[in-house]
Amino acid sequence: MAKVKMYTSAWCPYCARAKALLEQRGVSDLEELFVDGQPALRAHMTQLTGRTSVPQIFIGDTHVGGCDDLHALDARGGLMPLLQS
Repeated sequence: MAKVKMYTSAWCPYCARAKALLEQRGVSDLEELFVDGQPALRAHMTQLTGRTSVPQIFIGDTHVGGCDDLHALDARGGLMPLLQS
């Protein structure tokens, strides 16, 4: 299974929703990078993604986007192939 990294926040319901979907799809080794109180890490995330909101999800080297993007990818049938690559 591909490595999954998620920039997240402890209080974010969208982060919890994204994490739940990933777990439902078999992701057991999720690297969570908490940006709470970490301006340098959030700035790095913004530089990588062009976005300031969390979650920001990477599967392998592919930036999936946020929670809605992840769910849309799953609805199109693209999440599992990306996870299995």
